[in-house]
Order: sequence, then C-alpha cells, then structure tokens
Amino acid sequence: MRIWLAPFFLMTVACHGYEISRSHVLPPLQEDSGENEDFNPWTDTSEDTVSTFSVDVDSASYSMARRAINDRTLPEPSTVRVEEFVNYFHYDDPRPEDGLPFAVSLEAAPSAFGRDVAPSAFGRDENIHLMRIGIQAEEIPEEERDPVNLVFLIDVSGSMHYNLDLVVYAMKHLVDKLTPDDTLGIVVYADSEGVVLDPTAVENKSVILDALDALEAGGSTNGEAGIQRAYELAEGAFRDDGVNRVVLCTDGDFNVGLTGNKLIKMIEEYRDRDIYLTALGFGAGNYDDGTMEQLADRGNGNYAYIDTPNEALRVLGENLVSTLQVVAKDVKIQVEFDASTVERWRLIGYENRILADEDFADDKVDAGDIGAGHTVTALYELDLTDTPEAADLAEVRIRYKEPTSDESSEHIWSLHGDERVQSFEAASDSFRFSAAVTEFAEILRESPYSEGARFDDIIEILSEAAPESERDIIQLELIELVDAASTLY
Repeated sequence: MRIWLAPFFLMTVACHGYEISRSHVLPPLQEDSGENEDFNPWTDTSEDTVSTFSVDVDSASYSMARRAINDRTLPEPSTVRVEEFVNYFHYDDPRPEDGLPFAVSLEAAPSAFGRDVAPSAFGRDENIHLMRIGIQAEEIPEEERDPVNLVFLIDVSGSMHYNLDLVVYAMKHLVDKLTPDDTLGIVVYADSEGVVLDPTAVENKSVILDALDALEAGGSTNGEAGIQRAYELAEGAFRDDGVNRVVLCTDGDFNVGLTGNKLIKMIEEYRDRDIYLTALGFGAGNYDDGTMEQLADRGNGNYAYIDTPNEALRVLGENLVSTLQVVAKDVKIQVEFDASTVERWRLIGYENRILADEDFADDKVDAGDIGAGHTVTALYELDLTDTPEAADLAEVRIRYKEPTSDESSEHIWSLHGDERVQSFEAASDSFRFSAAVTEFAEILRESPYSEGARFDDIIEILSEAAPESERDIIQLELIELVDAASTLY
C-alpha cells in the first residue's frame, strides 16, 4: 500500500486545544528471541518465491491503540501490529465443510491505496494488487466445548490499583459463562505470590466470587514467582479430557524476579506438558507490551488487551470458546508464488511470526494455534507481470496438528491468475474491509510502505464493506476511531 507520507510529527503536538503526546510504552523484550522488528520488505521472485509464517490470533494491539486514541494520543508505532488489527474482527468467510477444522478463502484484486511509486525493473507504474488469505475456523457450541481447568494469575501490585476492579469485573462475567464441571483457581502476586483459591469446581460459584471480592492491590511485582505457583496449581488439577490453561492478568510491569529468556523457557516447558498461557493486559504507564506478547506466543496462548468493560465481555464472554478451545494447533502457512505471474511480493505484518522455509514441515517447530470460531487473515502486496492470467498466482500450503496429535498434516489451495478480481470495488466485503483495516494499521505504525494518511478513504471503505457480523461495532466504534486518529494526526 504505497501513498506518500510526510515526515511524522514530533513526539508532542498541539491539536484542538489539547496537548497530544505519544503514549509511552517500554520497548519489546528481544533477548535472543530471534524476532524481527523490521517491516517485511518487497521480495523479487527471481530471488525467492516462498514465504512461510505462523498464524496469529492475538488482538491486543488493536485494543491498545483504541485506548491510546480515546485518550487523545497516537499509539506508539512499535505496538501497532497489522495482524492483530485485522484479526480483531470477524469476517463473512465460508465455514468449513470438508472435514477440516477450518476453511480457506483466497482472493486477489487491485489495491485501493495508490500506485507503485517504486516501479520494477520493467519500468511499469501500475496498481499494486493485494492477495488475501482468509481462514475461518469451525464453530463449537458453548455447551459442546471441552471442560476447562483454569488458573488465573492476577497481578495485585500497586501499579494495578486502578485496574483491579476491571479484572474482577471480567472474571465475574467469566464465572457466569463457565459450566459447573469447569474448575477455576486464583493465584495473586506482588511482593510474593499467594494462593487465593485452589482449583475449585465452578458449581461452588459463591466461593469463587467471595475470593474475587477479597482481592486488593499493593506492593511491587514478582511475576516469576506467581507464574511458577500458578503452573503448579494447574498441573495439580490437570484434566486429560479438557483444556489446561494459566491466565495471566497484569499491567505487564515485570520488575522483580525471573525475566527474559529464563522466564520464557519455563513457560515453554509447561507448554510442552500441555498447559498453555493466555495473557490479558490491563492499564498503561509502564505497560510492557513486548513481554506480554512473547509470553503468550511461547505459551501457545492468546494475547488480548482489556481497556474497557465491553472488551472484557468480548474476550471472556462472546469469544470465550475461541479463547479456550483449540481446534488446530501449530498452524503454519507457506505461500509459493509463480514467477511467471508475480514479479515480487510482500507480506503485510506478521513480522515476528516469520518462519524459515524449512521449518514448515518440521513438527518440532512451534507455531500459533487457532481456536473455535477464530478468523485469520493475511494480506500480501503483489507486483504482477504482464501476463498474470497465464498460470497460478500462488499455491498456499497449510500444515496443522489436531489438538491431541504431535504430527501435522498438509493441505493445499491454489489461486489462478484468471481468478483475480478486476477492480478493488468488485472484491468481497471481507477483502475490502481487511484492506482498509490494514491501511489504518500501516499508517499508525509509520510503515514506509504506506505513504500518506488517507483516513477519509479508509472510512469510506469501512462504511461500505463492513462484514455483516461486524456492522454494529463498525458503525459505533471503528469509524469513529479512524476519524479521531485523523484529528490527532
């Protein structure tokens, strides 16, 4: 997506009588993580035709940006992850029908966001195309999901004082959604960790609610000690027939105890014992987004940021089954472009989910999981040759494991050149909507591949192409958010 971007504002600007400043966020933890903070570049097919990455169903980046914009600040660019913006929303993609736990949709059309300002060696200056990969996981009715063994690890340090009420609100709503056969435990941590509630059957709802009402904030933060204790409780109540998960609720300010790769290694060890980690972020200030994302990624879990009571209801209510019930694990995507139809390509986002091509078929390499009802969207920018109808644009291969299996299976989908849509306006709502959300994220993260701030165009597309399942939230929230960001910009 290539439109001119003027040099970005200084860190503080005056706007409509308010002083607008960048929200301060600590830099991501990158200790020997192998992650790449750079933007994915254009790649010529003469040099490489294959792109490999792991799926990502996290949504924290979008709700963090929403909080910043609603607080009249622009989000810190390093916290804006395109995939978490796009995958925050549901799409009107086909549901699986062939026995697989997900369905795959492929679509290509010209991009709406400008012409290629860096033409290829052939000297063309044509519209860049987009290719969308859409994955729709199977739905599982709430009454049919597996039983769960949840241990909540709640940060009650002093920095969480203003967010603890929101944590308690979210958990009380969760208790109402769980079944009597589910179990829930609570560990808190500040100066030291403490067990507030041993894993307890939800049929004893009053006992759980009393434990929540008794929570108080105060002290510094010893994250490692609390995490170790929470995993021990989860392991002690392990359910062979269900889901075993630690849910971390914190402002991410890990300032005491084990940190960095040692903490991640411990989380990976429990992950390999089928106890996963979900991270729920709260608050601002010293919020450490990078650490939270890595902990959830390495723990085979989800990462969400809860900025409002409505978001708490969405994550722990509306999306409860997809948060808890995995339908496909270690899901990897590999795309091979045909050099006769695609001259060069660029994956938008997923920078810290890139895999080596040889990792695709290696079942020992961890990748992201997909929960029931989850949608995953990935967009590529494509620079096509003069004869894009001549052959396949791309072959898309997806490998995944069944939730209880250690061996993956591979499935293949293809998109032929003559299947591409001839105009952006003729593309599906899901295609156009995801492209507009992607452009919004690209602007906010100061992408060198998004040159300009065409907020009005984004709003127009969102208004016309909102998926049916997202009409209300689009009208009430996202368009207003884009409009507010344009004012701050």
